[in-house]
Amino acid sequence: MKAAQISKPGEDFELVERDIPEPGAGQVRVKVEACGICHSDVLVKEGLWPGLQYPRVPGHEIAGRIDAVGDGVTEWKKGQRVGVGWHGGHDFVCEQCRCGDFAMCINRKITGIDFDGGYAEYMVAPASAVASIPDELPPEEAGPFMCAGVTVYNALRNSGARSGDLVVVHGIGGLGHLGVQYARRMGFETVAVGRGRDKEALARKLGAHHYIDSGTGDATTELQKLGGARVILATAPNAQAISGLLDGLSVNGKLLVPAAPAEPLIVSVLSLIMGRRSVAGWYSGTARDSQDTLEFSALTGVHPMIEKYPLSRVAEAYEQMHSGKARFRVVLTMSS
Repeated sequence: MKAAQISKPGEDFELVERDIPEPGAGQVRVKVEACGICHSDVLVKEGLWPGLQYPRVPGHEIAGRIDAVGDGVTEWKKGQRVGVGWHGGHDFVCEQCRCGDFAMCINRKITGIDFDGGYAEYMVAPASAVASIPDELPPEEAGPFMCAGVTVYNALRNSGARSGDLVVVHGIGGLGHLGVQYARRMGFETVAVGRGRDKEALARKLGAHHYIDSGTGDATTELQKLGGARVILATAPNAQAISGLLDGLSVNGKLLVPAAPAEPLIVSVLSLIMGRRSVAGWYSGTARDSQDTLEFSALTGVHPMIEKYPLSRVAEAYEQMHSGKARFRVVLTMSS
């Protein structure tokens, strides 16, 4: 099989020939059809994850079909359409514990970091990492739902907002364009906040009831005119911009951050206290969460906006993402 690997931190991608891996006990082998390129793949490319073993094949937005199953796997069959995301399964102890804290659990695995990911024609994953893909979703759309999609969908559905509440999506990029769609389809009064009037038409097409241009005015003032936001989902990784959103919240409002700026947030404690406001982070989700995301997306017609590249152009595709030239999501396809 062909695979794109990183041999050492900071080195270029190598397109290599490898033996097709065999699934062990409790594992499945997936014939990859598409794999999204996520900004988190920089952790592998640049060696930013502690203890990472090389060579490593990145990729955790995987869509394909089960090609073989290992001993003890009964819930998955050869030929099933499946996805594998950031949550790369968990040890048996997690089945007994069921604490749900997969963000910090020492027994969890991460696809493309703890084991080889989807920048390859085949990959092996724990059966507990696999989600079923509905027939309505093509693989190049299903892939991005396994990280970008589940991150914003799971954040919104666990945010505490109810149908009819004012929910804001800050940023209309790779995460935000999905966040706007999910917010609208969950029944929230949806506000998109972006920089520039040129983004308004797209924001409204995606489902936003309101659009605020943060480049021409104070977004918090405009949000307060609408009554204040119950939730602001900050998807643009800009610490200064995120910090400035706090006063746009209503009483008991929540600033929810799934994107990770390099700099720390600076917020007014007085604003937190006087408005009983909160700031919280959000971390992806389990395979079950990913399956919920796929099913909701198929049911309600949520679609990622993608740029497709064949595996042979992996370096170009990665650079398109890493440079910020890609407006939304970049996806590798295994067919030429």
